[in-house]
Amino acid sequence: MSAPTIPPLAPGQVVVDVPTLQAWLQAGHALRLIDARCAPVTGGGDRAAGRKAWQAGHLPGALHADLDLDLAAPAASTPGQGRHPLPGQEAFNAALGRWAIAPDTTVVVYDAADGSMAAARLWWLLRLLGHTRVLVLDGGVAAWTAAGLALHTDTPVVAPLPPYPGRFDPSQVVNADQVLARLGQAPGWLLDARAPARFAGEQEPVDPVAGHVPGALNLPYAALVEQGRLLPPAQIRARVQQVLGHANVQDTVLMCGSGVTACHLLLALESAGLHGARVYAGSWSGWIADSLRPVAVGATG
Repeated sequence: MSAPTIPPLAPGQVVVDVPTLQAWLQAGHALRLIDARCAPVTGGGDRAAGRKAWQAGHLPGALHADLDLDLAAPAASTPGQGRHPLPGQEAFNAALGRWAIAPDTTVVVYDAADGSMAAARLWWLLRLLGHTRVLVLDGGVAAWTAAGLALHTDTPVVAPLPPYPGRFDPSQVVNADQVLARLGQAPGWLLDARAPARFAGEQEPVDPVAGHVPGALNLPYAALVEQGRLLPPAQIRARVQQVLGHANVQDTVLMCGSGVTACHLLLALESAGLHGARVYAGSWSGWIADSLRPVAVGATG
């Protein structure tokens, strides 16, 4: 007897809370849980920290996705594309097959807390394939354990499927040439999700050049979360309004250091009903790979 399917998702739904996920699991609903915890992408730390955390305790039935091995191509193999280039199409589709993810699978992704390291990255990659039944667990492991729910230490086994059928939609991914072509436009078309000190060029813990793309505005992804959870939609819209002067993000480009936390910024915008933004995959680390590209410093674009 097959597991019952999850009720239809709300239009535009991109996150799920712990009580709802717990109810789905208790009811035996068919879904695939993916643990995307990773080491901070700002440098340092054990690159295997995410997998070790999964081994030490994970949500029931959750498989692990590794940011560097599964959700990005090796930077050395794709020079100029940043520290976390898009994964190869065949490799990523094969990984989805290993995780038993098919086009009709409901996927719930989580990480340590707010979704930035690196649940939102997998959410975005699946959306690039046209897979809309994917949600990020709001609050992640921290919210799960805060609710008094147990973590498991078993190694879940799933029957693998063939590689996922589909290809990334190139229209939803921005490259450096497209960013270069828009330099000189009025500020507001490019949002940088990094911390203010990195955006301003006051500090740079991981990349060899500090600063930002000229014309970019700073909307730190961390400004859209509180205690590990996304802010309510109205508050997210208000913060976008403060930065842009309006709340229309249609054709806005999002970037960060390497294309990871920009995905979280996109997740936050989508959760607030703000649609149409796209991610510059190479982000800052890809931009500065060419020394001829301009760099700005300071708190403004």
